Amino acid sequence: MPRFVIERDIPKIGSAEREALRGAAQKSNGVLAEMKAEKLNIQWEHSYVAGDKTFCIYLAEGEAQIRRHAERQQRRDDPAI
Repeated sequence: MPRFVIERDIPKIGSAEREALRGAAQKSNGVLAEMKAEKLNIQWEHSYVAGDKTFCIYLAEGEAQIRRHAERQQRRDDPAI
């Protein structure tokens, strides 16, 4: 499967508390589990947090799965893929 780097602008994310980061990760993982149950091929590998940005690495069959994952998380921004 192709590898995607998702860049998001999130003000002050680099100074966020660990619990806030964990909460976001749990929400994302829940959406990934739902998508896997629907036989949609998408997998998170790892993320980086730097300053006002996050960079998340995913494996997916295509960009559509990446965008669907963002929509299901109810993200308001449009990720840079």
